[in-house]
Amino acid sequence: MSGFTRRSPFDGSTPKAGARLAALTIALACATGCATIANYDDPAGPIIKGPVTPGVRPASDDLRIVTFNLKFGEHIDRASDLLSRPGPLKGADLLVVEEMDESGTETLARTLGLNYVYVPATVHRSTRKDFGVALLSPWVLEDTRKILLPHLHRFRKMRRAAIVATVRTHAGAVRVYAVHFETPFGASSGARRDQARTIAADAAETADPVVIAGDFNGTAAARELAKAGFTWLTKDVHNTLGLLDLDHILVRGLCPTGPPTAAKAPDLTNASDHSPVWAVVRPCAAVVSDAGDRTPRVSR
Repeated sequence: MSGFTRRSPFDGSTPKAGARLAALTIALACATGCATIANYDDPAGPIIKGPVTPGVRPASDDLRIVTFNLKFGEHIDRASDLLSRPGPLKGADLLVVEEMDESGTETLARTLGLNYVYVPATVHRSTRKDFGVALLSPWVLEDTRKILLPHLHRFRKMRRAAIVATVRTHAGAVRVYAVHFETPFGASSGARRDQARTIAADAAETADPVVIAGDFNGTAAARELAKAGFTWLTKDVHNTLGLLDLDHILVRGLCPTGPPTAAKAPDLTNASDHSPVWAVVRPCAAVVSDAGDRTPRVSR
């Protein structure tokens, strides 16, 4: 062909073309996601719990925390396999999973032999299935609640909700928050900071140790919680989805037993597009006792 280049009328070469491109972009985004969908806006539920059985674990103050975004719960069988293999993901005391529906949560919990609580936030427009977070544990889950998070998705008007539960472990009672904050496409970093502040305000009401884990969709919410006094265990864990640092664990009143403070594990089963992230903690007094008078290693 000759050196002739055909210019698109939407390449932004003129102010009018730029305006048309912006309008087209918004129209396409709305065509794929602007329609309001079914949100579960009642703070009382649904809250779905599995069978209550006492935890069976060695007598230890250590708590293994794992968070894993399972991409619409498409490959529960692969996730079960991965979480059962010898390694840092096996034997989680607190397993937080995101993008789940009820049947996937129940299947995962049954396969791993864990209790669970599941909270759907909305019916996702892409899958037409319930979409929410779940907390699984061998320990008894008490005082389970749903927390509605502020700010709907800017186009889809999708709701986010978190789980809070008290988990009775060998280390004592621990309050756990399972979260999945809004995406950068769906809301600003300021909105994610507001969602983090909602969790921090709820956590301020308890003197128990606290774990906050899940898909933070960036670092803004983690930074906000760190400013509120939480220890950001995953601050140095990078690239949990491509080049993005999305999946995090923060604690209060608990200290890591490592190094490492926290880490991601390889997904050898291709269960998801995210990498699972893990940490092992125990009450800070126990960490100091094990180390003599040495200050426990934490990442702030």
